[in-house]
Amino acid sequence: MSTIIAGHFQLQDDVERARRALVDAGFASERISGFYLSQPGQHDLTPIGGDNIHSPGAKESPEGVAQGAGAGAAVGIVAGAATSPVTGPLGPVVGGLLGAHLGSLFSFSKMKDPGEREEGGRAPVENRPAGMLVAVAFDDPGLESRAVDLLRDLGAHHIERARGNIVDGDWADFDPASPPDIIH
Repeated sequence: MSTIIAGHFQLQDDVERARRALVDAGFASERISGFYLSQPGQHDLTPIGGDNIHSPGAKESPEGVAQGAGAGAAVGIVAGAATSPVTGPLGPVVGGLLGAHLGSLFSFSKMKDPGEREEGGRAPVENRPAGMLVAVAFDDPGLESRAVDLLRDLGAHHIERARGNIVDGDWADFDPASPPDIIH
């Protein structure tokens, strides 16, 4: 694994200018990567897209739906049976279905409160904004300050340090949902 220094830019032209400047400064072109970083939560890290299998804040909703639907159906069937002299044989069925539907709304009580920390899953990384990213990999620790200074001079913001591999211009092990190590 190599040290990687990455900086965010606003425009595609800035990315190309940074790439040329890094090559002119002696960094290997195949170890420079430029790409667009999507918004937090939209990195397509799971088979169904996004960063999490379940929506943050709704991890206990399926359990809540099942509990609520079961309790609501039971109450609805009893209420429907009690009204069956008026509603006929469909009273318990309609009561059970209506009770299950209303009971399933119990799942809202299983969602996390605003600001409550999510357990499991990945929360979006707030410190890594969407936009154009230029990254350069190197093995000589003495090149770090040169890379940082060059990216700063070119107008990069949110400059960060990472460990990884850039091969043929592709940062293969980049994890967009990992917290960045911002260089101040």
